[in-house]
This record gives sequence, structure tokens and C-alpha cells, in this order.
Amino acid sequence: MLANQRIFSSFMLEFIDMTKRHFFTLALLFLFSLSQAQNGQPMVAGARGAGMGNAAIGFQDVHSLFSNQAGLAGLDQISFTAIGESRYSAFGIRSLGAGFAYPTNSGTFGLALQYFGIEEYNEQKVGIAYARQLFGKLSIGVQMDYLRLQVQDYGDRNLFTFEIGIQSQVSKNLRLGFFTYSPMQVEIVPGENIPTIFKIGGAYKISSKLNLAAEIEKDIDFPMEVHVGIEYALVDALDLRIGAQTEPSELSFGIGYHLKDQLNIDIAASYHQFLGITPTFNATYRLAKKKKKN
Repeated sequence: MLANQRIFSSFMLEFIDMTKRHFFTLALLFLFSLSQAQNGQPMVAGARGAGMGNAAIGFQDVHSLFSNQAGLAGLDQISFTAIGESRYSAFGIRSLGAGFAYPTNSGTFGLALQYFGIEEYNEQKVGIAYARQLFGKLSIGVQMDYLRLQVQDYGDRNLFTFEIGIQSQVSKNLRLGFFTYSPMQVEIVPGENIPTIFKIGGAYKISSKLNLAAEIEKDIDFPMEVHVGIEYALVDALDLRIGAQTEPSELSFGIGYHLKDQLNIDIAASYHQFLGITPTFNATYRLAKKKKKN
């Protein structure tokens, strides 16, 4: 009897250990699916972008580092931002970012930092950007990215890719943009590449208080997404935002508070009917220094 108990106990310990290993693997796969194969792709363009359904291709602020680098060419102040997001907060997946933009007479230089994941699986990204106005109302921006993917007990992977964005101020109220992320496929492991993404869209200023943004996004390995958002200036210091996107289908809303044209505090939340709520927060600060005109 004692021998049988020992055999049974040994079997149960091996079974539990195997279950833990498979559970960890399944958890990582689940995390990977939640991120839609994040693999270093740009995070949301701050809480402003998150509150407007991630329709941010027409932005012209420091968050253009994460949506369309061509928008950096429209800056005239040194700007900093810090972003925090809890992806589907019940799962504990963190997305953190920071950005810095420095306008000069020769164009705007930028630095983007990004972290995504959990302790067992995470990604880091460092991007160096440059944008300038080419002629008339056309601007272009490029960003070189260094990516590091880490999986606990399986090591890490170091990769490089790039992003390109274009913006055109078609009229006083309409700005159109095009953006691509990693247009030349970069292999992570055999059969798995960094996502190649294309976006096209814009922003339209309906009135002095109301802005409309929309874009179409296509990852070559996933269905096309549609992003739309509306921003309304309730008062001079307070903006209200609402948005929606497909693939996955999510609704979002947010608010933005401005302090003396230098400090912005933005809060947003997006809702997925199965995975829950993703809250996003960012603080943006702009120095009073402005670049000199030629």
C-alpha cells in the first residue's frame, strides 16, 4: 500500500508540474493573442488617441512619435510626454511609453521609448525620429527602431526596423496622412515576422470646437481596421473625446485638461465586450521655447 501511495504521489507531482508548464505556455499564447502580435509596433498615441478610437494619423503633437512621425514637423515647442496603459486591466498587461520632441530650423528630432507585456513576456522599443516640412504643405517623418523581445526561460531577440509617415495640409481645415510600419518584413523566428502595417486617413476641423479624425489600418496578416474619433472643446481648458474601432471592436472615450498651454493631462478608456476595459493616462509638457523661423 505504501509503495502504491508513493507511486501515486510521484505521478501527481509530475502531472501538476506538466500542467504548470502547459498553463504557462498557454498563458503566453493568450497574451500574444491579446496584443495582436504586438512585436514592437507603435503604441497608442497617448490618451488623446486612445479616446478617439486610435484615429491619430493626423495629429501634430509629440504623440506623432507613435502615430505618424510627419506630424512632428508641425511642432514649434520642445515637448515631453509620458504614457501609461493597462491593456484589458484584468490581465495585468502593461504598456508604458515616453516621448521627446525637439524642433529646430532643420526639422524636428524625436525620441520614443516603449515597453509592453508582463514579467514572463515583454517587449522594449527605442525609436529615433526625424521630421521636416519638404515644401508647401507637405511633411515627411522617419523613425529607426530598435526592438528587444524577452521570454522568460527562453532568452531574448534583438531586431531593427523603421517607420515612415507623410502628412499633407490639403486645406485650412483638412489634413491627410499616410503611415507605414516595418514595410520590409523582418523575421523574429522562422515563420513569424514583425507586423507590416499601412495606415491612411486624416483629421478634419469642423469648427473651432469640433474635430473629426478617421483612418484605415491594414496589417498584412490581419483584417482591415477602421478607426474614427471626435473631439469637442467643451471649454478652453477641457476637451471631450469619443471614438470607435473595428478588429477588435471597441468603443472609447476620454477627456483632456490643459494648463496654461504648457501642461496637458489626458485620460481615456476603451471597452471590449469580452476582454474588458483598457484605461490610458498621459501627461504632456511643452517648454515655452519656440524654434526660430527661417
